[in-house]
Amino acid sequence: MTDTVTPTVSTDLKSRIVQFARDSSTEISPHDEGILPELAHTLPSHTTVYVAHTPKATLSDVVRTAVKTAAVGLRASPHIVARRIESQQALRAGLRELKAAGVEQVLLVAGDRNPPAGEFSSTLQILESGATLDAGIRQLGVAGHPEGHPAVQSDELWKALEYKQAFAERTGTRVHIATQFSFKPDAVLGWSRQLVDRGITLPVHLGVAGPTPLPKLIKFAVQCGIGASFGSLMKNMGAIGGLTGLATTPDQMVTGLVRGGAGQSWNRVIHPHVYAFGGVMATAKWLRALVDGAFELDESGEKFTVSG
Repeated sequence: MTDTVTPTVSTDLKSRIVQFARDSSTEISPHDEGILPELAHTLPSHTTVYVAHTPKATLSDVVRTAVKTAAVGLRASPHIVARRIESQQALRAGLRELKAAGVEQVLLVAGDRNPPAGEFSSTLQILESGATLDAGIRQLGVAGHPEGHPAVQSDELWKALEYKQAFAERTGTRVHIATQFSFKPDAVLGWSRQLVDRGITLPVHLGVAGPTPLPKLIKFAVQCGIGASFGSLMKNMGAIGGLTGLATTPDQMVTGLVRGGAGQSWNRVIHPHVYAFGGVMATAKWLRALVDGAFELDESGEKFTVSG
């Protein structure tokens, strides 16, 4: 027999989900400039919107889109992808333009271009250059990989986070971790406990794949190399009941995270970053419903359905 949640527990869980969703972020690419007014009308004001540096875009494209994002009242956080930056001069010019337009935060990502377009091959090199400090950018996102990275050893990932935390403390920069998405709330929460054990106090904005058809989600998971939970998904696709413990929809992932302690004061995971694999506007509408509490939990308390 399926376990059910009492009305009191359900109300408390829904309240915690809404609280967790506040200050959530989402993403666009330079191709989405035309929908920025509609996006600003849909999302809560000052929602953080990451501007992805897609493979065919230039740094100038990302900067231009971020400036326009800020101009419509959203909080832009452009990707600065180390391996796609052609020169330190281009990096510094881009950061100055962003700051002048009121953009206060960027997300530093190493990227996978090989060989790099210029002198940078890692985000640590960008930090060491002093470019963010010189431009007056004092809010940074850095990448986190709860299920590991296909090309980087675990020890290196932990050392990089320790370095970035030390950089934050030394320079007064506000740094948070923005993670890859996952299908396993338990795996993510286990990684969050490791952060605590290792003394990493940086807050975590946890990657959640927005409303996306499963075949398309699998395609993006392959591209991103998200790790163990994807392997579990593929092994169990044909098994009846084989998806137990896997969250293949955003409501399942968010609910699993909140039930496991995300958003609580002792947990490093403070709110979700919602990837727009299913489309920017569809994701924005889903996120707005979440923030507004316009959803209903099912009887199990393990998933929910948004209104409309």
